[in-house]
Amino acid sequence: MELMSASQTIAYNPDYDGPIISVRGLRNSFGEQVVHDNLDLDVRRGEIIGVVGGSGTGKSVLMRSIIGLQMPNEGEVEVFGQHILGKSDAETIEIRKRWGVLFQGGALFSTLTVAENVMVPIREFYPDMDREFRREVAKYKVCLSGLPPDAAPKYPSQLSGGMRKRAGIARALALDPELLFLDEPTAGLDPIGAAAFDNLTKELQQTLGLTVFLITHDLDTLHAICDRVAVLADQQVIAVGTIDELLALDHPWIQEYFNGPRGRMASSGKKMLG
Repeated sequence: MELMSASQTIAYNPDYDGPIISVRGLRNSFGEQVVHDNLDLDVRRGEIIGVVGGSGTGKSVLMRSIIGLQMPNEGEVEVFGQHILGKSDAETIEIRKRWGVLFQGGALFSTLTVAENVMVPIREFYPDMDREFRREVAKYKVCLSGLPPDAAPKYPSQLSGGMRKRAGIARALALDPELLFLDEPTAGLDPIGAAAFDNLTKELQQTLGLTVFLITHDLDTLHAICDRVAVLADQQVIAVGTIDELLALDHPWIQEYFNGPRGRMASSGKKMLG
């Protein structure tokens, strides 16, 4: 089967300055269970946006809809100003090169070394690249993720949980993306490891000029690195703003989430650090 010609792919528009992600009227359902209904969301260039919500609100489903792994029942999704729903992999190849994804748990291939995992997207999108050059790129991305050089030839089973997360970040950065999707990146990490990963995320965002779409339940992460927070409830994004702006709202879930015992501790910790 032949790939579509370059003229048939979604064109790159270097002058686009609108939202990096724009979701309108999104509806996702599984049988009779409606997860999203008429959901809207915009993600601004260069921000770290945290996405929060209770269990079953479809945080990961939203991310999968944006990156094309979940076909919604209704709605429109634009990434970099281009419609992507209903398009084939060949049509969206230029856009998919411009994002990286860290799935929950890392989702590394257990039979591949860390370096080989990083090389997977490079081989997929640049199959003619010289093998030695691929290896050098992989080594650089491993170091960029904060892993020691000797982690590159190791297998995921030989790494700690935090190191596996960093290996996943190295793979997500393989193609020099502009947009990074992180699904529960600090889940399963101890407080020290979670804080270190938050610092890595912020450092990468600032150094590489990334836009970061971050799904999390970690209040410390929200306080530490997120520019804005989008709240999923009632099958929609009910609010988007800074934490202070969200605290001014009277929605019961928002108040319970941010003003509960854990919310107060995270807020107090931020004030102490400040």
